[in-house]
Amino acid sequence: MGALHRGHGELLENSLRHCNRTVLSIFVNPTQFNASSDFDTYPRTVDEDLALAETHGVSSVYLPSVETMYPEGTSVSVHPGTAAIPMEGAMRPGHFAGVVTVVSKLFHAVLPHYAYFGKKDYQQLAVIKQLVKDLNFPISIVGVDTVRESDGLALSSRNVRLTSENRALSVSISTGLQKAKEAHAYGQHSSQELQKIVLNEILATHVATIEYVNVCHQENLEPLENTRNGAVICVAAWFGDVRLIDNIELSSRSAV
Repeated sequence: MGALHRGHGELLENSLRHCNRTVLSIFVNPTQFNASSDFDTYPRTVDEDLALAETHGVSSVYLPSVETMYPEGTSVSVHPGTAAIPMEGAMRPGHFAGVVTVVSKLFHAVLPHYAYFGKKDYQQLAVIKQLVKDLNFPISIVGVDTVRESDGLALSSRNVRLTSENRALSVSISTGLQKAKEAHAYGQHSSQELQKIVLNEILATHVATIEYVNVCHQENLEPLENTRNGAVICVAAWFGDVRLIDNIELSSRSAV
């Protein structure tokens, strides 16, 4: 949706390495916002975004207007699959319906062979994978690893809104996730215990408000009691008025 940063650049680089042509779509999608005020204030940095695209050497930029994407009289939408139910789906009703509808439109407009999505929005990636599988889109979805700051914080345009104190404390999210991954690697497969590791690390900041710490199946995001066969831990937490999300994948192997 624009306001591109280094993480988006990594998506472009992955496409450029593997594909003959790379198309960047930029569209601030009104149907995935729960409040119109959030849509109105969402950052639009078109000139900077186009400069980034040129720097990376993308073949084309698709930059449609709202009127192009949603012409008057449009009444059809796409219903997301089961991966959209928990976490972000519960916190933001209607969000993923807006996501899968606009992504379907963008896929039809661009007709890509491959589409690259960041793993930082892990649930979105899972929802898109279900969309492509269930509706038989002839597209391979590629998940790209989260790009992080030097101290581990997942890269996000929201990070600049953190106060200096909260910026330092927000690293507790990635620290907690990494500690849980290490515990899993050494044989701790109880989802409840791994969840506690992450919760305790974040709560120790005494400033964070946690929305969820979920240990889930990597594909359908259903809750798991144990992580012996692999899992993903997803987190959403507020630091002041800034909402941050992050996650970490746990392999099915018990060795480090």
